[in-house]
Amino acid sequence: MYEYIARNVFKIEANAISSLAKKIGKSFDDAVKMIALCKGRIILTGMGKTGIIAQKISATFSSIGIPSLYLNPAEAIHGDLGRVKRNDVILAISNSGETDELITMLPLIKKIGVKLITLTGNIRSTLARYSDAVCDVSVEKEACTLGVVPTSSTTAALAMGDALAVALIKKKKIKLKDFAFYHPGGALGKKLILKVEDIMRKEKSVAVVEEDCLVKDVLLKITSAKAGAACVVDKKGKLVGIFTDGDLRRSLDKNKNILEQKVKEVMTRNPFFITHHTLASEALRLIQQKQIDEIPVVNKKNEPIGVVDEKDLLLKGITY
Repeated sequence: MYEYIARNVFKIEANAISSLAKKIGKSFDDAVKMIALCKGRIILTGMGKTGIIAQKISATFSSIGIPSLYLNPAEAIHGDLGRVKRNDVILAISNSGETDELITMLPLIKKIGVKLITLTGNIRSTLARYSDAVCDVSVEKEACTLGVVPTSSTTAALAMGDALAVALIKKKKIKLKDFAFYHPGGALGKKLILKVEDIMRKEKSVAVVEEDCLVKDVLLKITSAKAGAACVVDKKGKLVGIFTDGDLRRSLDKNKNILEQKVKEVMTRNPFFITHHTLASEALRLIQQKQIDEIPVVNKKNEPIGVVDEKDLLLKGITY
């Protein structure tokens, strides 16, 4: 019933964002340079709906390693302005550029000596005149049917904030690993930060047996370790094979007395292995590519020090 309203909102807001491209100029470059050279924090501020947009932009800056926080201007003029230091940069958002709380802050901001960047829909406003860099986020009209509810204007401010963040990624040469560092709890962080050593089973949870060990004793060792396979080593402790449930089943078809055989006669020789420094996401990729359940983990001397299991990787939320 109201589909046409939704389509109209999308059209108006899309046009508002599209029109920003024509307004980008030297002031945008100046803003990027100010933020990139900032020795302190980027302090975002704005009232009401623009305050919420400011919080999102601040969160985006922080996520790429640019120290940032949100400062409520109403609280700032009642004491919280003490958080602002000379080496910070303030990024203020106001569609009108005449927001009372922000205007009240201006003389104090100048007294502190902090740089001011403004995103505003009125480049001739008081706030704009006080600013060191002004990004024009003016829109033709709001998307709401009343023409007054902040919709297109907040969308434009958010898009400009995103543009600043993306430009800063280029300017500061921020890498994917840097982004992941600040997201250790997310899927991307796990993918790029967690290593096999953080997840692998080790010590008593790993079944390690010598190649001359009888299969029946190997099975007891596997059971004791609550493992799915055993790492088989030579007399020097170096990995030479792996004995899995599959090896047991295949051997039973050929020899009913397998339990009395030496494990070296039935194990899988020269098994695939990884080091503890391997990324967990890479370990999962290899496990699924080679269609195996687990991979031995070895040190520089090729001695088994652990096992990484597909179930453990998936339970940790690892993807590749």
